[in-house]
Amino acid sequence: MARAQVGDDVYAEDPTVNQLQDRLADMFGVEAALFVPSGTMGNQISIAVHAPAGTEVIVDADAHVFHYENAATSVIARAQLMPIRSDRGAMPLDDVRRAIRPKAYYYPQSVLIAVESTHNRHGGTVPSISWIRSLRELANAEGLALHLDGARLWNAIAAGHGQPNEYGTLFDSISICLSKGLGAPVGSVVLGSRDFIEKARRWRKMLGGGLRQSGILAAACLVALDEILPVLGEDQRRARRFASAIATDSRVRIDLDRVESNIVAFQIPGVDDSVIVRDCEQRGLRIAPITPGTLRAVWYHEVTDAQTDLAAEILLDVVRSNVGAS
Repeated sequence: MARAQVGDDVYAEDPTVNQLQDRLADMFGVEAALFVPSGTMGNQISIAVHAPAGTEVIVDADAHVFHYENAATSVIARAQLMPIRSDRGAMPLDDVRRAIRPKAYYYPQSVLIAVESTHNRHGGTVPSISWIRSLRELANAEGLALHLDGARLWNAIAAGHGQPNEYGTLFDSISICLSKGLGAPVGSVVLGSRDFIEKARRWRKMLGGGLRQSGILAAACLVALDEILPVLGEDQRRARRFASAIATDSRVRIDLDRVESNIVAFQIPGVDDSVIVRDCEQRGLRIAPITPGTLRAVWYHEVTDAQTDLAAEILLDVVRSNVGAS
């Protein structure tokens, strides 16, 4: 970061930012890319480009854009979200089809479908490429755009769910995070056509995301791509190791089939979430609720095998203390 060549990215003159953008655009097989400070900004910029004021965006009912972005779509794009329930983040196609509004002046017009991968509130599950292809066909038939909230898309790819160029072909826009699992301190990148990115650049400026010598941040993102992305599968291996260990106790409710990436979601019936979180933290383990009654543990590159095993031991000790004999 200290050695990064920098310029003014508001004028597209920062060589390190340009290198990052070009690298990801080439990797995903799209025309252009834009560095933004956060995944939330990347999502909201993308929605604003696709969805004019008064239109509607179809999303999963547990989507990040619906729960964790402070109703930003209603403020920034001035569009509304239409949530659809799903089991693992892949909305039933028939439900998506039924959610698309008729072409009548008294309805908001459906213009965009947003997908999340991996899916946070579903416990890191990965919508399949085959489902995305079917959704793409539906979107094409109905004249809708398709956006991917790819905050953890690297984990989906590391789990064997498609290649970057497949996602670039299937989506009109992608917001992909370089922090989270890849460990860069700041930054996401929005991907799409050249025309889309030029519109996105205007929105980034309006939202205060036009940075100056941001090559300092982009340099860390390049390190993440070089050094962390190749070993990302280790996070997922350790997540499965932890999941298998805690599944040995019948007082822990966990579906091992849903451990698809670096997130492990589990339940401790009969004990309040706050008690488990508090007792684990007192022993040096930090976990958090993901939905009421469901807890979440997340792996990243600085968590070792030994720490993974210790985390399982701590959790099981907390369970024994609060639930009683198995």
